[in-house]
Amino acid sequence: MPTRVYGIPNCDTVKKTRRWLDENGVDYEFHDYKKSGISLDTLETWCKAHGWEALVNRRGTTWRRLDESDRENLDQEKAIALMHTNTSLIKRPVTEHGKTRLIGFNEPQYAEVFE
Repeated sequence: MPTRVYGIPNCDTVKKTRRWLDENGVDYEFHDYKKSGISLDTLETWCKAHGWEALVNRRGTTWRRLDESDRENLDQEKAIALMHTNTSLIKRPVTEHGKTRLIGFNEPQYAEVFE
């Protein structure tokens, strides 16, 4: 079953996730948003399945640096456009394992999916 981890390599949560996967013998492919970007189709699929609210990282500096006009009246269309152009706005990591998709890192959740 192919596993893909989406994120940026210097993110502490992505590092923790990758370390956990390595320690537990999970083979995965890493998709670096900074180098490879993310397609609008992928973002739309994720938002349709999980809701855009679950994917927007409102805790990071990228969110705080956005113009107030970008943060106001946020809806799915606007959120997708912002995440597409500012990939650091996507909550990290997003891990796809077959038909399962995990947002963020929760060790018990990963243990249930991968063990």
